[in-house]
Amino acid sequence: MGATCAQRIVEKGYADVVLVDIIEGLPQGKALDIQQSASVIGFDTRITGTNGYEETADSDIVVITSGIARKPGMSRDDLLRVNADIVSSVVRNVVKHSPECIIISVTNPCDAMTWLALRTSGFPRNRVFGLSGVLDGARFASFIADELKVSPKDVSPCIMGQHGEQMVVIPRLTTVKSKPLTELLPPDTIKRLVERTINGGAEIVGLLKTGSAFYAPSAAVARMAEAVVLDKKEVLCCAAYLEGEYGIRDTVLGVPVKLGRKGIEQIVEHKLTPDEKQALHSSAEAVRKLAEEMKLA
Repeated sequence: MGATCAQRIVEKGYADVVLVDIIEGLPQGKALDIQQSASVIGFDTRITGTNGYEETADSDIVVITSGIARKPGMSRDDLLRVNADIVSSVVRNVVKHSPECIIISVTNPCDAMTWLALRTSGFPRNRVFGLSGVLDGARFASFIADELKVSPKDVSPCIMGQHGEQMVVIPRLTTVKSKPLTELLPPDTIKRLVERTINGGAEIVGLLKTGSAFYAPSAAVARMAEAVVLDKKEVLCCAAYLEGEYGIRDTVLGVPVKLGRKGIEQIVEHKLTPDEKQALHSSAEAVRKLAEEMKLA
């Protein structure tokens, strides 16, 4: 996923990219391969590969994808302990070489790893956030578009909460050409699409058998990075540390945020129904339990 995300970013032509991996030759080879497509695609930005962090010094944005991928039968939470050690080590190196950077955390379980990155880095909350609703929303939008035979671009999904089984899909705030989804599809169909969205990552893991999703996740992260680099002030759902928003404190959860050059510039609060609010709080509790397992809470 890291290499695919790097490819998407470098092809946009607005940023140079450095790939880092502990396997000797792997990031160098991938970077060289991508760089040699420059004349074909038409970009003049640079991508390089390295096994150390020195070449990443003074990066503006660091995307952390390090960790083991899910295998069939594994939940995101099963990855907790192994990936926690990896992410902690990566973040310490990132802080050492790029103390002013913005961190985008992708490693699963994403909400807990984003919390870990925030705690380990000591950065303010606006500079550390994670993959969440951009990916989950993209999956939901894809399924809705297929069902209604419309363009995915016409779908504006609303998904909050944990990036996992406790995600909170809100159909009444999801629109298709500005019309609420609840006015376009019957409840049983919406329920089916919601369930498929919640299990979207597992469905792909089950099909691939030897890996997990990376095309859609990399596109989601690249969009988040672009919103920061280009100071777009775009509202996207990201895993963010909450300090009372939605009545939730001291945990990381997927919520709509405005992304710009400083990272998270605003957390957007939707008016939720009592049931939606309860679901969001339950989702927050699930993330807290993961944090407690890492002795972070």
